[in-house]
Amino acid sequence: MATRQRESSFTSCSSTSSCDADDEGVRGTCEDASLCKRFAVSIGYWRDPYIQHFVRLSKERKAPEINRGYFARVHGVSQLMKAFLRKTECHCQIINLGAGMDTTFWRLKMQASPLQPHSRTAFRGHTSDGLPTLLIAECVLVYMTPEQSANLLKWAANSFEVAMFINYEQVNMGDRFGQIMIENLRRRQCDLAGVETCKSLESQKERLLSNGWETASAVDMMELYSRLPRAEVSRIESLEFLDEMELLEQLMQHYCLCWATKGGNELGLKEITY
Repeated sequence: MATRQRESSFTSCSSTSSCDADDEGVRGTCEDASLCKRFAVSIGYWRDPYIQHFVRLSKERKAPEINRGYFARVHGVSQLMKAFLRKTECHCQIINLGAGMDTTFWRLKMQASPLQPHSRTAFRGHTSDGLPTLLIAECVLVYMTPEQSANLLKWAANSFEVAMFINYEQVNMGDRFGQIMIENLRRRQCDLAGVETCKSLESQKERLLSNGWETASAVDMMELYSRLPRAEVSRIESLEFLDEMELLEQLMQHYCLCWATKGGNELGLKEITY
């Protein structure tokens, strides 16, 4: 009952049929993302022994810029998550919002014993017992209206005394490239209801700060890519040839990684950066 009440405060739809149509489009993007991750893992971009159990390996080869983009996404979220686990010494809980077929739970479960005997993760729900809480949203908020995502962010900020929020989604969507992305998704019956908040890194940070979070940071994925360890960059760039670096830059400049914190001064959560 509590879960249904929370969901109704974050989302609303004028009719069941329109909700179903919207959901179908979003589910399609979830499947696409999972197929892309599966392919990137299959050729060695990163290790994920669980994804093969969630999604089939596509016969279609994915473009190098797509594979590098997903590597940067997975690496960036993972680095921030690991920083949170270190700061809290794994005495925390993690909520993966809109997790879909994401395998973070299983990858963390594999690491739980080496990390800390009492470590705990909570996904697709929460137990608000005072533990520092990490919330992760990857391409989730953009499918909500600005009002709905603001309500979710306020709920999270008000529900947990010590918390961190990681958000990965589009940015710089006001230019021609961004408009083409929006139009392509609309043709697939997938509307980015929250794209208004994805105008810039500043608008992304402002949404977090205006909804109860004390600190907020954001980088576009091209900047994040430039900060990757050189050894890792050399490794992944040796996997396949990319002849149009400009295309990678254009794509990565339209996605960003944002993170915000609340409380946890004694833990040093405000010091977490990428």
